[in-house]
Amino acid sequence: MKDIAYYNGKIGRIDEVQAPITDRGFYFGDGVYDAAMVNNKKIFELEDHLDRFYNSLKLLRIEPPMQRDELTKTLNELVSQLDSDAPHMLYWQSTRAVAHRMHAFPKGGKASLMAFSEPCGLDRQDHPYKLISVEDTRFLHCNIKTLNLIPNCMAMQQAVEAGCDEVVFHRGDRVTEGAHSGLAILKDGVFCTPPADNLILPSITRKHFLTLCDKLGVPTRIAPFTVDELKNADEVMILSTGTHCVGACELDGKPLGGKDPALLDKLQKAYQQWFNEETAK
Repeated sequence: MKDIAYYNGKIGRIDEVQAPITDRGFYFGDGVYDAAMVNNKKIFELEDHLDRFYNSLKLLRIEPPMQRDELTKTLNELVSQLDSDAPHMLYWQSTRAVAHRMHAFPKGGKASLMAFSEPCGLDRQDHPYKLISVEDTRFLHCNIKTLNLIPNCMAMQQAVEAGCDEVVFHRGDRVTEGAHSGLAILKDGVFCTPPADNLILPSITRKHFLTLCDKLGVPTRIAPFTVDELKNADEVMILSTGTHCVGACELDGKPLGGKDPALLDKLQKAYQQWFNEETAK
């Protein structure tokens, strides 16, 4: 199939598979999701994404729709039915139940599972992003990958209307993350990233870059950094599943980064090599 979708055991094309209108994901956003890149019909580092997915379910007290090994098998079987070996995005989500609308958890409800995969090329790493800063007014559980992304969508639309590619969320002076990406900076040869507390999503790509830096002998620092520190960084890195790593060249209309292109390029190429090797035929 060119694309493929799944809902509680039903499989078909994305425009064919439907979900009940009483799925709690529709009217409460009562669920969690995750997404991974697929290349050559292989899911890149699925185990890391499943770790985050099941942790999000636990934090929202949603019983998993299926055991981990069964979900692994289901997702791998889905991507095996794709027609193309080209890069695809695999998305899956679980909601608490299909049930009549009530705020309290429905008794005896069974979690639903939805998944789909469609073509999705990786962003060019040689095209640096323009950024816009936005005060982070989201709730205090950003570490849970929930379906509630309206503040992210509103901020991203603000970025698009300003001719920018991504957002720098900040709570006061502290930088948190992007609208749909993790953020890191390079300063004096050190890879700096915020702590994975409740104010940011525990980015899988962030985790991978910490591992990569350790392998390459690049020093790391896990600590909050400020908007001014980001402005004065040697390089600003946008990290995400669908982007891997893209540098940034502008924040709020002013030049940004561009002071350590050699280290940025080294890390970008090393991560791309990791991805290519892990998803090779």
